Amino acid sequence: MRPIGVLGAGSWGTALAVHYAAQGQEVLLWARRPEAAAMLTRERRNEPYLPGVPLPEPLRITSDLAAVVETDPILVVVPSHGYRQVLREIVRRFAPGEPRTLVSATKGIELETRCRMSEVTAQEAERAGVAVRFAVLSGPNFAAELAIGMPSAAVVASPEEELATELQRRLATPSYRFYSSRDVAGVEIAGAAKNVIAIGAGVLSGLGLGHNTMAALITRGLHEITRLGVACGGDLRTFSGLAGLGDLVLTCTGGLSRNRRTGIALAQGQSLAEILASTTMVAEGVRTSVALCELAREREVAMPITEQMVAILHEGKDPRRALEELMGRQLKPESQL
Repeated sequence: MRPIGVLGAGSWGTALAVHYAAQGQEVLLWARRPEAAAMLTRERRNEPYLPGVPLPEPLRITSDLAAVVETDPILVVVPSHGYRQVLREIVRRFAPGEPRTLVSATKGIELETRCRMSEVTAQEAERAGVAVRFAVLSGPNFAAELAIGMPSAAVVASPEEELATELQRRLATPSYRFYSSRDVAGVEIAGAAKNVIAIGAGVLSGLGLGHNTMAALITRGLHEITRLGVACGGDLRTFSGLAGLGDLVLTCTGGLSRNRRTGIALAQGQSLAEILASTTMVAEGVRTSVALCELAREREVAMPITEQMVAILHEGKDPRRALEELMGRQLKPESQL
């Protein structure tokens, strides 16, 4: 087998690389900046993004994209706003006529185009004139827990059922269980939209509200995620699975959730600028909230929680006022999609 390639040395990319290297698999981790790659190679730790976790010996680090071309599969684990540029740089190095396997582990929507990562990948592969086999990896996984071997589960989805099954076998380990799917759209929408609801969950926690309120937010949040996902061609069943309900619950309730922590800080009076300046890590829900609202308007889908989060994040709306407006919406049947 070829080494596994991982594009992106943030917390999730590093955790995936560490996990597979700890299983004895050869892994090549790409860091954008040469000085970051040199630091990881020298210190064998990634303290800014995954503190306290040593990098196993089968894990090599590079800042040379050309080296990653020789790996398979290639896991793309970069923020959604940088995904297209990294894809453009890597696919132009592929040999024409030789299909390459790209697995997106990015949970977001491109703001400028409202494209999912599968759509960005298809566009950039066509632009470069190369063949790409695409899959998406998603599920209720915190980087720190996966990196130290805690049992975890995820979904790998591809429009090619054979590829999904092939990657399921390739990526599964004794502590990382995979389920296969063909629902790329559903898995991508669920993974992106749950981050926005998780910021809302953090706002509720920061306001000191209780379990009743949190349960209502998670349930109704799942409802609106499902509405948008189905409108984008997703399978209804995906949203009750690991990539849907599972990831939503984890991100809304787990203390390691960056999106939840962002919501808590907002409720405690910090501005978005102050929050973003205080960390090097990306809370994907901040940018994704705007893209999701625009996508929902295009699809004529109501997403009231997401709309209120955009108002809090980007328009300075008072969180308590947003909650009052959500509670005062017109009454309707629960089953109405």
